[in-house]
Amino acid sequence: MAELVYLDLGRRAYGETLEVQRRLAARVRAEGEELAYLVLVEHDPPVITLGRGRDRRHVLATDEDLARLGIEVHSSTRGGDVTYHGPGQLVGYPILRLDCRGRDVHRYLRDLEEVLIGVLGRFGVEAGRQEGLTGVWTAQGKIAAIGIAVRRWVSYHGFALNVSCDLSHFRTIIPCGLDDKAVTSLSAILGRQVALDEVKAPLLECMVEVFGFERARPGAIEECDGARQ
Repeated sequence: MAELVYLDLGRRAYGETLEVQRRLAARVRAEGEELAYLVLVEHDPPVITLGRGRDRRHVLATDEDLARLGIEVHSSTRGGDVTYHGPGQLVGYPILRLDCRGRDVHRYLRDLEEVLIGVLGRFGVEAGRQEGLTGVWTAQGKIAAIGIAVRRWVSYHGFALNVSCDLSHFRTIIPCGLDDKAVTSLSAILGRQVALDEVKAPLLECMVEVFGFERARPGAIEECDGARQ
């Protein structure tokens, strides 16, 4: 059974992290089914990403407003529409071989949702799915977005869990094109500031449980940086 190697990058820019994903995905494709990564990151500067199903009208802020807020805009190869990433949001990019998991992309999306539902449950937060939609919701609103890409049956991109991010930044977009859905965070629900480090261990535990890894072990940052060379 494969191990999950996790790489905690701390705060890094979106474009830099995308290049890390590409390099690691190439490594997974080349080295076989026993290699699996999870890249954890907080995106700083904050960024709006436009997925393959994007509608540019779902970016509500002007270029001037985005510049004032320090928010970048990037096109993305992931599925879905428009989303936001920024400090206080735990972003996870699993890089896995789906051809060893039944080649079922829809099941993979449901498994990622199950991971996040399990993490929130560890904090006493009841969360679930909404029929016909991808992501994770609570009674207070959407708390996690998911958007993936798959190339030669290796996944990249992934999920974003709102832990303590600035929710006002979501007003610059229509998240995932859903203008009638509220957005919330773990800190907002619990009424206290939740540190990202509180969430990482439960996340790794739930990844191991849901995907059946033998264990999760840390990878060296040098391993990740070496993937960019």
